[in-house]
Amino acid sequence: MECKFSCAGRICKGVEVNKQEKQSIVEELHAAWSESTAGVVAQYRGLTVTEMGELRANLHQSGVSLQVVKNTLARRAAEGTGFKVAEALFTGPVAIAYGTDPVGMAKAIADFAKDHDALEIRGGVLDGKAIDAAGIKALANLPSRDVLLAKMLGSMQSPISGFVRTLNEIPGSFVRVLAAVRDQKDAA
Repeated sequence: MECKFSCAGRICKGVEVNKQEKQSIVEELHAAWSESTAGVVAQYRGLTVTEMGELRANLHQSGVSLQVVKNTLARRAAEGTGFKVAEALFTGPVAIAYGTDPVGMAKAIADFAKDHDALEIRGGVLDGKAIDAAGIKALANLPSRDVLLAKMLGSMQSPISGFVRTLNEIPGSFVRVLAAVRDQKDAA
């Protein structure tokens, strides 16, 4: 049976493979999930091949991988990783996104799900803890990492800037006092 999604040579639902190939897939996923800090599990039933390709492209831009894999293999790959808490979500046809940027991943998937009703976000994993679909949507509403870093840097610089202005004000006020004394003596 041929796969209806282009999975870059990886296993998809409906593709029969031998035991060695399955073991290879489990090991590959286990290694990838061990390095990932976040993941999203979504049901993709009803998406066309083109739409699935579009989702993969959107996620790839955010540095996120998407895997459609048999649930039994996903459960085996989750052993010993933070994805173990998401095992209950591995039922039915699911696509599993994983990566190290939880906000970028959540934004990409939530934006795609807004335009494509067939993609249903079931939940996910964040630093080894299970989060529900509402948690994924809340992550999607956070500012990006770059925006948060810029805000933090601005907050850190603001006390320093105030201190520098205060230090600069002391000599300036001293000069103004001296000028006022000089003007007063000139007038007398």
